[in-house]
Amino acid sequence: MKKLFVITFLAAGVALVSCNNVRRNQGAVYMPDMAYSRAFETYAERDSTLFTSDPNDATNKIFYNNMPVAGTIARGEEMPFLIAKDKAGDSINYVASKQVQNPLPPLNATDSLEASRLYLVNCGICHGAKLDGNGPLYNGGNGPFPAHPKDLLGDPIVSVMPEGQMFYSVTYGKNLMGSYASQLSRKQRWMVIHYIKGQQMAKKTGAAPAKSDSTAVKSTAPAKSTAAKK
Repeated sequence: MKKLFVITFLAAGVALVSCNNVRRNQGAVYMPDMAYSRAFETYAERDSTLFTSDPNDATNKIFYNNMPVAGTIARGEEMPFLIAKDKAGDSINYVASKQVQNPLPPLNATDSLEASRLYLVNCGICHGAKLDGNGPLYNGGNGPFPAHPKDLLGDPIVSVMPEGQMFYSVTYGKNLMGSYASQLSRKQRWMVIHYIKGQQMAKKTGAAPAKSDSTAVKSTAPAKSTAAKK
């Protein structure tokens, strides 16, 4: 019994002594580039002397950049438009956009209805529900907007404008029309252009507006016989 007491006392003494020698150094870290980020993190403090000549500039000590990485494609934006906006006074990219084809297939009835709705919500206020340039903002010259919007069906330039150039104008803005890139996704912009081209084609041919668009493929299915069954 006395021997067990001595052993217990010695063990407790060793434990107390060990607690006073706490190891503060964590030692080597396996793969430190995974444990510690080398990249700048949003709102993280940084050495301002690396970015400004004034080390006392407090505004440069917090890193914040809300711009996406160049080349990043947002979710749902599966059809990138690779032509950049022209610099002021230049029109090289605007002319080059003529070669871009609409990446969307012919619209079905559901998509056509949605494209028509998107046009009315975003474009009809200026260009009119009939695409004649007489929307509520112009209203025959009596509206609050003094400049006559383009007649999408009758204007000699817009009525034959290639789809890619039309997309460029909607994406970056043209003349008094601003950009609609923040209001409509790329797919929605192409859908609206499908709708406009379909209306333009219908006017040229004198036919009723197509259910889909100007690029719609006519059905090759044989017509059903109307003969009475014997």
